[in-house]
Amino acid sequence: MIVVAKIGSSSLTDAAGEIERDAVAKLCAEVAGLHQAGHRVVIVTSGAIAAGQPALGLVGRRPTDVATLQAISAVGQSRLMRVYDESLATHGLIGGQVLLAPLDFVHRRQYLCARQTVNRLLALGVVPIVNENDAVADDEIRFGDNDRLAALVAHLVGAALLVLLTDTPGLFTGDPRLVADASLIEEVVEIDHELEALAGTAGTDRGSGGMASKLAAAKIAAWSGVRVVIAAADRPGVLAGAVAGEAGVGTMVKPHERRLSARKLWIAFAIGSSGTLVVDDGARRALVERQSSLLPAGVTRVEGSFGVDDAVEIADTAGRVFAKGLVRHPAALVTEWCGRRRADLPADVAHEVVHRDELVVLV
Repeated sequence: MIVVAKIGSSSLTDAAGEIERDAVAKLCAEVAGLHQAGHRVVIVTSGAIAAGQPALGLVGRRPTDVATLQAISAVGQSRLMRVYDESLATHGLIGGQVLLAPLDFVHRRQYLCARQTVNRLLALGVVPIVNENDAVADDEIRFGDNDRLAALVAHLVGAALLVLLTDTPGLFTGDPRLVADASLIEEVVEIDHELEALAGTAGTDRGSGGMASKLAAAKIAAWSGVRVVIAAADRPGVLAGAVAGEAGVGTMVKPHERRLSARKLWIAFAIGSSGTLVVDDGARRALVERQSSLLPAGVTRVEGSFGVDDAVEIADTAGRVFAKGLVRHPAALVTEWCGRRRADLPADVAHEVVHRDELVVLV
């Protein structure tokens, strides 16, 4: 089995941002245990920016400007990898650094190159240690966390399991700090709006994610056919428990039977929406049942301001979003074309508002 284990900054560093060697050592010991059992493991790690702050004397609140974050991550990344290398070496394992950005999952050539590299590392018995390429990818830093990256890596390597290690035991029915009888949700069949509301939005000062980010990543992985476990990083034997499907190890999110391609995963979950296209019932049926492209004739209303190749949500007449895609024309032109048949459109431009190759139906 290929397992992707992601660990966040709050689980790897202390309040000052210094790397907690014991936390890294625990993770590496558990990775070694999986290796001995015949599994292959990819680590997706946060912590470069958090580790770089104290080295530069920037203790306190995390900076927000891109240039500073890039510089801090460049300093922190080598320090982070040194700790991993030393911890893995005590178990006779070798780590291999892989820095990725979200666009590596969008462009076919980059995607194949990344997959080839990681798979070769696994074949050589190396533990790939993946992090965001923060030092040069400003879009990646704005992406905000490594949870979604971990989900895309799980798809990249054909993993059977994604373990999202955090500082809580999983998703609860309420905030345990505020709700006395809040209980752990051990299994999730479908991530819906109610669950997302439970997750909230906030991360920590040392990290940038939070439970909402974990659920967003779990949704990506589920649509990749990957089982997900959200669990506490400090739980003894957490990786072995997740592999074995141990009850109570964390919150387990079941995979979907239908699997999306890497590009469609990116469109559906990783790109922010710039607007909404409301379509009639006929267009909805064509998109859902026949996997057609969206044509102007089916669009009844345009919401938001978007340009060519921006992501837009597609909703039915009741306002329920059921698909998402990359739009081929700007908002003003789509508004002008609303309801028009092909014969009423200019002959020298593409007539699709969203082509089916750039459209993801999520029902």
